[in-house]
Amino acid sequence: MNTETKEKLSPFHTTILVHMIQTGVMALILPQLLAETFGTNGWVTVLGFGLIATVNILLIGAVYKLGKGRSIFQILQQSIPKFMLVPVYLALAIVWIMLGCMAGKEYILIFQMYAFPTTDPMEFKFIMDLLVFWLLTKGLYNITKASTVFFWLFVWMFFLLFFFYTDFSWSRLTPFLFKGGHFTYLESLDIYSSLLGYEVVLLMFAYTNQKTKFVKSVLIGNGMTTLTYSYLSIVTFGIYSLEQLKNKAFPVLEMLAYIRFPFMERMENLLYGFVLFTVLFSILMYEWCALEVLKQIFPKLKANFLAFIVMLTCFLIAYIPETLNEVGDWLSTLSMIECGIAFGLPILLLIVLMFQNMGRSPAHE
Repeated sequence: MNTETKEKLSPFHTTILVHMIQTGVMALILPQLLAETFGTNGWVTVLGFGLIATVNILLIGAVYKLGKGRSIFQILQQSIPKFMLVPVYLALAIVWIMLGCMAGKEYILIFQMYAFPTTDPMEFKFIMDLLVFWLLTKGLYNITKASTVFFWLFVWMFFLLFFFYTDFSWSRLTPFLFKGGHFTYLESLDIYSSLLGYEVVLLMFAYTNQKTKFVKSVLIGNGMTTLTYSYLSIVTFGIYSLEQLKNKAFPVLEMLAYIRFPFMERMENLLYGFVLFTVLFSILMYEWCALEVLKQIFPKLKANFLAFIVMLTCFLIAYIPETLNEVGDWLSTLSMIECGIAFGLPILLLIVLMFQNMGRSPAHE
């Protein structure tokens, strides 16, 4: 047995990991998307999207309960021949590698634009990927412990919102609901993608036991992210007018630029650097998912070698999109696919489990 699977995740580590995966660069863009898509008081919809994510997590919880904690690979391979699953596994690995890749490239391009406009972004990407690779080789149990450390390095930024209370005006929120927006399903999916990340727990079943309180921990993590995004959006809607929000690409980052300390200028560059702590775990966990799937396809290859291939692929793909708009287009497409995976994979697993429990499914080695 893999020695790592003997170590089971704690409820606290699981909660923090889910929150860290979900929180990322989208937090800086979210208020602008809400204003553009839903108009006045668009922040309200964050709670609705959080509820949808909760339903999805409960679906995953149903798989966990009915499967009695077995990994999704054990569930699928008990009923479906391995050779039929290989193309599915490969497709999932490609999507997750690219999602992690584009999330990293987006962060780096924004960082370059604000702090180092003359530096090649791929130099930053190389350093980031080295760090991700190092963490990837440490295994999930150590990753969760690292996420908790990085959480405490990041969470203090939440209290920076108190700096803006003097500029906050309830009149900017207006009594009107969803006026002045331009609703599209594509934009709505982009907004919902800000909460994606919880679906990676599908591959964490084997690392849990009853003490993990798995479903409850994931729900609390998602709740933390939903409340954080809601609070951030309320503050942003109360500081900027609707039209201002629509015209600002990164309203939260521009808001942070107003914070001044006598010993430091351009605080937003430093503060944006702290966002790396959350982005890192979004990238890391998608690459970890890809690695777990590839282990099923190539069981005889060493995990560290597969991790190297995953990160090399991630780095090379990052050369393709060169601008922030191109990366945004990639992320929009990948987010739509990931939304389908987040809902479709648990439903598929529930169907397979239903047939297994009815005793109609033949077993395959």
